[in-house]
Amino acid sequence: MHYRNGREAKNGDKIIGMLSGTIDAVGTLRDATPGNDYCNGHIQQGHEPSTSDPIACMCDCLHVDDVMAILAEKGLDKRPVGK
Repeated sequence: MHYRNGREAKNGDKIIGMLSGTIDAVGTLRDATPGNDYCNGHIQQGHEPSTSDPIACMCDCLHVDDVMAILAEKGLDKRPVGK
């Protein structure tokens, strides 16, 4: 299982889901099974699993660390100095 950018996906990862071209869900990957990059597992958004947790389509998700790296490349990873 791999995210949109090719990074290996693992249950327990903190992820961001972008199914509709915008951020739809932020949470922890759970119940995903190897060998499938589509509609595989759920994005757990609370402390406990819920039947309302969104489906995780790996090809529409990114690991939070990769999103933070993109923000760092743009200089958006640090709070601006106050004026």
